[in-house]
Amino acid sequence: MSVRAQARAGGPGASYAAHREGIDGAIRRVLESGWYITGDELAGFEREFAAYIGVGHAVGTGSGTDALQLGLRACGVGPGDGVVTVSHTAVATVAAIELVGAVPVLVDIEPDHFTLDPERLAATVRAAGGRGRVRIKAVIPVHLYGQPADMPAIMDVARRHGLYVVEDCAQAHGAALHDRRLGRWGHVAAFSFYPTKNLGALGDGGALLTDDEALARRARLLREYGWQERYVSEIPGLNTRLDEIQAAVLRVKLPHLDHENVQRLGVARRYDEALATGLVMPPVVRPGSLHVYHQYVVRSERRDDVRAWLADRGVRTQIHYPLPVHLQPAYQRRVGLGAGGLGHTERVCREILSLPIGAHLAPAEVEAVAAALETAPVDRGA
Repeated sequence: MSVRAQARAGGPGASYAAHREGIDGAIRRVLESGWYITGDELAGFEREFAAYIGVGHAVGTGSGTDALQLGLRACGVGPGDGVVTVSHTAVATVAAIELVGAVPVLVDIEPDHFTLDPERLAATVRAAGGRGRVRIKAVIPVHLYGQPADMPAIMDVARRHGLYVVEDCAQAHGAALHDRRLGRWGHVAAFSFYPTKNLGALGDGGALLTDDEALARRARLLREYGWQERYVSEIPGLNTRLDEIQAAVLRVKLPHLDHENVQRLGVARRYDEALATGLVMPPVVRPGSLHVYHQYVVRSERRDDVRAWLADRGVRTQIHYPLPVHLQPAYQRRVGLGAGGLGHTERVCREILSLPIGAHLAPAEVEAVAAALETAPVDRGA
């Protein structure tokens, strides 16, 4: 099997194969129950996932984007409010801000960790206090690639300025900072269960988590038309529900998440060794954090040369993400930033490369990638 095929083998299909018996049984259980929306499986998964993260409440949603939107709405963020986040993220982060009518305010990242720079956050909030500026109401720190953002510093800025914090944990299932799981730091947290995630369903799905009972209650109203009593809307709401089959699948996979994250960490350590020359930069892990390596992202000023070398040896790579949100056609005018507006973000997007990683890559597959990295002449400046 080529390394290209091996990388595909480590994806969602491999996850299903690893848990086939449990998943098949869970799906059969739901089908035979005759109850497919907001039933016992969803209630069970919400309870179990909230306990795993260490919060009081989880609210299942139809997608991670919907979980972000629901979190913003539950916090009272709406038309005209400013929400600070990063441009180096999946576009869903910014799309969710616009779905509630709010204004995305994009700031630069820390160049080593690729996450929101707390100093830029503080400066942006201070500047927004001027006349005619958008009023900042919330911040979305994105825990990108499984790497924690600097939550102590971000929470300090939020407390000083009265901001809601909505954690984007779409790529950070099981990650932690200072022995505290991501999803426990902010007022609310949004997770995605897209099939490629560390904890992935067999379709779309998401969840909003919070320790705040009032926010959880409001999120549950918003999730289903604002119903407290069926067919009677207390507030205008949405229709975004995690279905019973996906919830049942996630209940099968959740007990294996920590072990599978350890397997990802093992792959990352082997790649770190292969990149010991330092001419291609491995991920820089934030001190005190548990990085869960949803992606293993390296940097090189000769990124395209490195990518071509690996492709010639059958190693499939990707770029997450090649174009920052503020330079994408749909958003360039809307966010008011042109080329050069976010220097660290733009440089990172020119240099990053994602290597194959997953909990179900075989050792031989990992070694094939590592060998290609160790022998690449471009890695040694040739």
